[in-house]
Amino acid sequence: MQLFKLNLLVGLTLLVSFASFAQQETSYDVKEHYTKAEVDIAMRDGVKLHTTIYTPKDTSKKYPILMHRTPYSSRPYGEDQFRSKIGPNEFLMKEGNIIVYQDVRGRWMSEGSYDNMRTYIPNKKGKQIDEASDTYDTIDWLVNNLENTNKKVGVWGISYPGFYATYSLLDAHPALKAVSPQACIGDFFFDDFHHNGAYLLSYWRATAVFGYQKEKPVTESWYEFPKLESEDQYQFFLDAGPLSSLDQYYKEDNEFWTQLKEHPNYDEFWQKRGIIQHLKDIKPAVMVVGGLFDAEDLYGPFETYKNIEKKSDNYNIMVFGPWSHGDWARNKKRQAVGNVYFGDDISLNYQKNIETKFFNNFLKGDGTNNTGLSEIQIFDTGKKEWNSFEVWPPKASVKKTMYLGDNQSLKETSGEGVEEFISDPAKPVPYSEDIKMVFTPRKYMTDDQRFAARRPDVLVFETSVLQEDMTLSGEILAKLQVATSGTDADWVVKIIDVYPNDAKDTEETQDHLKMSNYHMMVRSEVMRGRFRNSFETPEPFEANKKTEVNIKLQDVHHTFKKGHKMQVQIQSTWFPLIDRNPQTFVPNIFKASASDFTKQTHKVYHDSSIEFTLNK
Repeated sequence: MQLFKLNLLVGLTLLVSFASFAQQETSYDVKEHYTKAEVDIAMRDGVKLHTTIYTPKDTSKKYPILMHRTPYSSRPYGEDQFRSKIGPNEFLMKEGNIIVYQDVRGRWMSEGSYDNMRTYIPNKKGKQIDEASDTYDTIDWLVNNLENTNKKVGVWGISYPGFYATYSLLDAHPALKAVSPQACIGDFFFDDFHHNGAYLLSYWRATAVFGYQKEKPVTESWYEFPKLESEDQYQFFLDAGPLSSLDQYYKEDNEFWTQLKEHPNYDEFWQKRGIIQHLKDIKPAVMVVGGLFDAEDLYGPFETYKNIEKKSDNYNIMVFGPWSHGDWARNKKRQAVGNVYFGDDISLNYQKNIETKFFNNFLKGDGTNNTGLSEIQIFDTGKKEWNSFEVWPPKASVKKTMYLGDNQSLKETSGEGVEEFISDPAKPVPYSEDIKMVFTPRKYMTDDQRFAARRPDVLVFETSVLQEDMTLSGEILAKLQVATSGTDADWVVKIIDVYPNDAKDTEETQDHLKMSNYHMMVRSEVMRGRFRNSFETPEPFEANKKTEVNIKLQDVHHTFKKGHKMQVQIQSTWFPLIDRNPQTFVPNIFKASASDFTKQTHKVYHDSSIEFTLNK
């Protein structure tokens, strides 16, 4: 097993992939305006959590507390070492707030054992703990021990810290007034490492971050990343073979890799780690934030908002912009995802006019629901403009069904024919045409799909050139009627905006591409076929039998403009974004052998449909 220890610079770069926001250049000197303290706060079971507190030097007024709990380190350590930027954004930093960072239990300088997505315990007794109790105990200490605080607390976090932000809503401390879960994990069987039961092989290296326990509080990484002797991600994983071959890189001391292998189905282990089902009777104000092209966490933010909306009577809004994972916390002038440019200063405007306004209303203002913010603020990724609604999907929406027809057509009437293709695990369809090795994939969410459309193992269905704009708002449901000559198969559905021939290049357009006839991926999802009826109990396909497979694609807000076409692609491999399905049913794909992987013929019938909501 070849491993290398990342140097500090590389380690910090990788951590930014998960952290709450990227550190950015700023002329503002945090040290000049804030004092810093580090304390170890005892939880109810006696375990101490390392907590860093930045307090404004101006003590003439009282400030609310903005807290961020993270497994990715509250660096830099040492009371004379300051972050270059603190808080959710520069506006909240400069106007003055007490900013708190905490290493969660079992991570970095905090004591205790780490549990990946620790199970929530309702009605805790005595010294029982979970992330809700750790948050409660921390807030309780802060409001009772810090000076110059107005005793109002807000919590924010992106990605895994977003999960901890959501967790703060459960058994919330009375001082907790406003919470913003951003790109928040909702359930590890549907976020990040799994999508509908398919394993996200492209996140495999990140297993090192979550899998190893440390023995004592540390200021440097105690985990190491696999050293891969390749710059070609596709070829590396293809050469590696079945998932079981990757055991050479992660041994039994990597708890997360062991958990992934031993729990391939949505069993009690995963179910009890989900947080979505507990989001009821929430009291603090909530603003859920997400990116419409977030490769890591789309499920979590949408499901967090929707479940709170259904089961609580609190202030609850959602903001979705044209961002990949965490882009809204970065102040890049031109906002783009991959080759697709969406506009200027989109993140800066969000930080100033939405995020700051939300926190200030509930932490510094009168705390009423009259924030001036709409319930739904979402970016139309086709028209490239913000829209506001009071409900989601919008009230004016109507259901629409289109069928996968003959002659590569996407039409309004069902047909009786069938399309077929050969799916070969030895030559899987790439998820990207870029040759590179990425830590976590992001750009592919808007990538040009022409390279896939021109493969024989990818089915293509599209409309004629649209004569008027067509806006999709909300969930997309693919209702496939399929068959396979094997006993297992994955089914991948991609919704694509085909640009007209006169579309112009931008500075983001890759050198080898043209935006003329660009096939922009708008939304995509996979269903591991064995889970078509139950994520808990997988079952094989009956060979050559027509079978229904439904796939829910996460919400979109996208206008297919006049002169464009809407396209649907269907395939069964998507490599190495997801691992390869052997296409022969085995009890556990993590333990499949090379001989289990077989070439099969798949069929898609013309009564297969795509259901979506049109915003009129």
